[in-house]
Amino acid sequence: MKLNVGDFVARKSYGCDILFRISKIDNEKSVLIVGEEMRLIADAPLADLVLINDNEKSERMVKEKEKIESCYRLFRQDTRLLRQKSEYEMSEGYSSKNSYFELPGRILHIDGDPVYLKKCTELYEKLGVPIYGVHMPEKEMPEQITSLLEMVRPEILVVTGHDAYMRSKGSENDVKAYRNTKYFAEAVREARKFEPHIDHLVIFAGACQSYFETLIRAGANFASSPERVNIHALDPVYIAAKISLTSFMDSVSIWDLLRNTLTGEKGLGGIETKGLLRRGIPIKNSESFYERKKD
Repeated sequence: MKLNVGDFVARKSYGCDILFRISKIDNEKSVLIVGEEMRLIADAPLADLVLINDNEKSERMVKEKEKIESCYRLFRQDTRLLRQKSEYEMSEGYSSKNSYFELPGRILHIDGDPVYLKKCTELYEKLGVPIYGVHMPEKEMPEQITSLLEMVRPEILVVTGHDAYMRSKGSENDVKAYRNTKYFAEAVREARKFEPHIDHLVIFAGACQSYFETLIRAGANFASSPERVNIHALDPVYIAAKISLTSFMDSVSIWDLLRNTLTGEKGLGGIETKGLLRRGIPIKNSESFYERKKD
């Protein structure tokens, strides 16, 4: 079977459960594969791979789209409730007709996968969240993080890409057994040198099977993966967007936040954190602000 970079494949040994893209062909017997929807990276023997044709790929993508749309609808439902609360407060219990504007928290999203970054950026924009996206290999993130923070000045930082726990390299408590957790953790530590306050810079870090405890200890507010399971490519978006669109007067319920993700508490976790959205009045020039939009 002739395989090329960019081909879609699945692993026979795992029941063809996850759709992968071939990222690199190392030699005639092994290739590097990355999840198309899950933030997983793995080395795979050619003999274990099945080429996924266009029809099967389309069928898988339809099912995946249904899950994503369901999650999106739930997120929008929650944001509508936040809007109703905002409108009540800003209109003094609907007794006035004051217009108001909003300043959502700005997000810097650094992703090790350009395909994922494109998908995430499209979703951020669909949700109405200000986003600055950067693609770079995970190992470069610790070196570049400070200059990016200085340039973008975000309130929210997402450091993600691909990861994997490699059992043959050590126990779950050994950071050396993870493909990219050490780079995510180093990037978080550098970010905390830039902004130590956990409510002034909210950080999400990690990918599939990442060493959750190490990332939280490094200074992340939210991370993956408590049960070392795979997480969806869009999970970091829903966490960051929820923080961005929640008022700084309110804390974000961790359970409500995880309810808006595709993976849930087995793959994601974090600490109590305040929202970052700020509201203001009056509006004199609506083009100057993020004005409240109606659903």
